[in-house]
Amino acid sequence: MKNRAVFLDRDGNLNKDVGYPHSYQQIEIYPFSYTAVRKINQAGFLAIVITNQSGIGRGLIQESGLNKIHTRMTEAFAKKGGRIDAIYFCPHYEKSNDPKYKKTCSCRKPNPGMGLLAAEEFDIDLKKSYMVGDKVEDVLFGLELKSTSILVLTGFGKNSLVELRKRGLEPGYVASDVLDAVNWIRKREKTASAKPGPD
Repeated sequence: MKNRAVFLDRDGNLNKDVGYPHSYQQIEIYPFSYTAVRKINQAGFLAIVITNQSGIGRGLIQESGLNKIHTRMTEAFAKKGGRIDAIYFCPHYEKSNDPKYKKTCSCRKPNPGMGLLAAEEFDIDLKKSYMVGDKVEDVLFGLELKSTSILVLTGFGKNSLVELRKRGLEPGYVASDVLDAVNWIRKREKTASAKPGPD
């Protein structure tokens, strides 16, 4: 049986969006995020962070610095009993001065590249997985993967909801925050498993 995942946007979803943080000291994880990740683990889903980090391409932070932030974040969740299984990031920026990062890529959300890579590396059934984030790009990313998209109203969520509805798009669920999103996922999964199968 393939794995199932809850893909999680980082900024505005797990932690406050402060623009382009260049050190862990600038990261403020929402307290409810720890509970959310624990509940993802307990429900048998992989917890995988998917994040656009054009600050690298913009020259505001190096990949080594971002990896340090992500190591510290993973450790912070582990101390609270939560397991982040992987973090994927897109470092590219179309106007970057560094040729390494200056390109139109397939990994920057809403493009599905990071999700497809995760699915390959972790043997994930994308149709039985979820994407949780606060931006229009997060919802579109989930739709690209054929996963269920959930929009949270933290971060840029409220503005994103207005924009999505202008486009005639509706997330699978609109959550107050990532914990509300995970509670909805667990309730939905429980309801689905309780339904009788075909004779």
